Amino acid sequence: MKVLFLDESGDHNLAVIDPQYPIFVLVGIIVDQRYAEGELTQRLNAFKREMFGAEDIVLHTSDIARNRYGFEKLIEEDFRRRFYEGLNALMRELDFRVVACVIRKEDHLARYGVAALDPYMLSLDILVERFCFDVGNVAGGGLIVAEKRDPVLNHQLELAWLNLKIQGTRYLRATDIEKRIVGLTTRRKSANLAGLQLADLVANPIGRAVLGKPTKEDYRIIEGKFRRSRAGQHLGFGLVVLPKNQGPAPATQ
Repeated sequence: MKVLFLDESGDHNLAVIDPQYPIFVLVGIIVDQRYAEGELTQRLNAFKREMFGAEDIVLHTSDIARNRYGFEKLIEEDFRRRFYEGLNALMRELDFRVVACVIRKEDHLARYGVAALDPYMLSLDILVERFCFDVGNVAGGGLIVAEKRDPVLNHQLELAWLNLKIQGTRYLRATDIEKRIVGLTTRRKSANLAGLQLADLVANPIGRAVLGKPTKEDYRIIEGKFRRSRAGQHLGFGLVVLPKNQGPAPATQ
């Protein structure tokens, strides 16, 4: 079975747009379930033991950037350098694929106005489509694990997932989604799941790249992990940026 681990970067609220980060990113990490529970978890834990002497620290981008909640030692230049070199090496070696949807919030509002869909729900449709294409025509071949948020957002996610199973998407029938995906579950960051932490580490670099900000080694590694077409194209297959210049985003297998 394949697992899609979901995390996000930015605020999905269209009423609040940060001029420094006017986008919403929903990212998914696709891994084999046995790999996620085995080698992925083992190697991430080994990295944490090497860096911090413990496995219970949760890799969270905002905490890493702010040197807090267990990451205080990152204020030391030499340790910070070793940490990022080690993390980049680990991410380069790990076996995973990336699917992501980036919503340019101002353009989304300008195009659709009051009819603009919630960026999280729109992105979820896109990622579920790509994940179903990746799973293929396999009954029960996929599971989705999303980060648990506050009760209101969790309820909205449950309703969105139910709607996908009832209505399907523009390019995927509801029966195909229900057949291929056994379910969507939510877990807190504190659960220390390797897949959710990896998704967290991937989301922000993608957002920075789409905004045209300087990219670092982490994004170059992520770029090589995007889900791709047989011809090697990742745009539309592993990375979708909305709204497009013309028309709706096509579903591509």
